[in-house]
Amino acid sequence: MLEFEQNTDGSVIKEVSEATFMQDVVEASKERPVIVDFWAPWCGPCKTLGPQLEEAVKATNGAVTMAKVNVDENQMIAGQMQVQSIPTVFAFSNGQPVDGFQGAVSASEIKAFVDRVVAANGGEVESGLDSAVASAEQMLNEGDFQAAIETFSAILEEDANNLKSYIGLIKCHIALDDLDQAEAILNGAPLEISQSPEIEPVHAQIELAKQARDAGPINDLAVLVEKKPEDHDSRFKLAQALHGAGQVEEAVEQLLELFKRDREWNDGAAKSQLFIIFEALEPNNTIVLNGRRKLSSLIFA
Repeated sequence: MLEFEQNTDGSVIKEVSEATFMQDVVEASKERPVIVDFWAPWCGPCKTLGPQLEEAVKATNGAVTMAKVNVDENQMIAGQMQVQSIPTVFAFSNGQPVDGFQGAVSASEIKAFVDRVVAANGGEVESGLDSAVASAEQMLNEGDFQAAIETFSAILEEDANNLKSYIGLIKCHIALDDLDQAEAILNGAPLEISQSPEIEPVHAQIELAKQARDAGPINDLAVLVEKKPEDHDSRFKLAQALHGAGQVEEAVEQLLELFKRDREWNDGAAKSQLFIIFEALEPNNTIVLNGRRKLSSLIFA
């Protein structure tokens, strides 16, 4: 096996040249994947990307290695790889480039890239997939939905029954208001996934998103409720619109107020809607805990 420079923390990162590229990258990638960073000392984005990429590679505990190519000193290799700008990163496996990206990207995208390479090319596949899922979930939470979709999809190509990736992929499409695609993914999920209790919240999230589409503008509904507090239909639609806008706590408060005013209105719609919202959230979410406590107080008042 090729002996890469071993850092004290166990990582394998090496500077390579035109003379050593074939051995250090192409041949070495036949044993384990090699991530190649094309950079230059004068490149500002390279100074940010390089350390982040090194950190992500180190975190794989040797599942992948890293080769750094200074394009100023190795122009022939850069030309052969059609490097148009830097930083440019390629992943090599079995002697071939299999993945890559160009330009500065976020730390979560870097981590997801490295995790994909680990998951797709051997090493600690399970831990690599878990790490990739965590990276994709971070992208989802940060609002980088397209990058999250790409990562969740790549994970599902490796593990078609990865529950967290199904849930994350559906959440991405809900966030993009692509509810038809969200439902298509949900309906096409394997039986093992579709029957899992953990998938139930996304059913509720899709239903809530559909309701929000038809609820109407928040400001207009708020004015109607303020002018006529007993207008239960407008209050209910206001709660739907608030939830659709991400104002979940406010939506819960409107539904609690509606329940307080008339718990039997529309066959107990306020209570049913509260349960849908609670189901769409984590059980230990403070909105759920506080909402359930307040609802119980109203029920037994």
